Amino acid sequence: MTWRGALGQSPLGTAGLPRISPSATLSGDGAMARTGRRDLGRLFNEVPELYDRVRPGYPDALFADLFAIAGLDERSSVLEVGCGTGQATRSLAALGCAVTAVEPGAAMAALARRRLAAFGTVGVETSAFEGWDDRGARFDALVAASAWHWIDPSAGWRRAHDVLHPGGWIALLSNVVVRRPGEPEVYAETADLHERFSPGNPGWGHPPLESDVGATTEGWGAGEGAPVGEPGGLFGPAIVRCYPTVQWLDGDGFADLLRSTSLYRVLGAEVREPLLDAIAERIRDRMGDRVSRRYVSVLRIGQRLAERSDGVGASADGSACGASGPT
Repeated sequence: MTWRGALGQSPLGTAGLPRISPSATLSGDGAMARTGRRDLGRLFNEVPELYDRVRPGYPDALFADLFAIAGLDERSSVLEVGCGTGQATRSLAALGCAVTAVEPGAAMAALARRRLAAFGTVGVETSAFEGWDDRGARFDALVAASAWHWIDPSAGWRRAHDVLHPGGWIALLSNVVVRRPGEPEVYAETADLHERFSPGNPGWGHPPLESDVGATTEGWGAGEGAPVGEPGGLFGPAIVRCYPTVQWLDGDGFADLLRSTSLYRVLGAEVREPLLDAIAERIRDRMGDRVSRRYVSVLRIGQRLAERSDGVGASADGSACGASGPT
């Protein structure tokens, strides 16, 4: 979504959290940006059940490609960073590998443990990745699904390199909200509501066209619209695969989906709840109480590079590179 600019002047803050501006902290550098990432990421911990119920997962084809590219099988070990309530974790575990999942939110991690109890090869630890005690463990792959943009890029890439075996892989998954020409467009239908409840903010926008995302997505890019930094020679070029998906929702469901996102969690309840109630009513009254939320699910995967004696990454023999369009 591109409504981030409108949040900067809105009544912000949630009980127990500092009053922060997403547009300032996610795009900035230094200590303020790092604080913003941590604080915004913590907002999901308020609503783990809602998050688990409404957030979209990732298509099976994405995980099949991930395993094929990285050469993973039931003997492989995977570290998942920011597992949330375990949506991607279930898909990884279902393919037979051992998964260690790290999640900073205690409530999110607790729900993930309950959801994943049937898998004997999964462990969930409550910790931020940057400060996680790996106890010397090394992994064949690191996976972050809709999570890497919450990691401090000045530490995350190095930490990922350190916890992977030589030749291991890092896979960053994201769901990019998109639109198709000619379809009813929720963002256009509700821009006036955002202006009503958060006046004076001209930053409302629309998702990119699905065809544009598929044609232009390349490199390590951004996660969920936020910068993730560059690996700085620690990993090879990203192999990119795209998978169009769709989620159908009624008015209440669409409002709940927005309610689960950081851009709406950061709003004070006195703004967020009337706004979301109005959006749900608009979808019922004008859009037949059924709307699509389209995504391009993006897999970015690259191989860990060996380091030269000067500490700079060096190309690994046989590492894959390149990008593909939608599959």
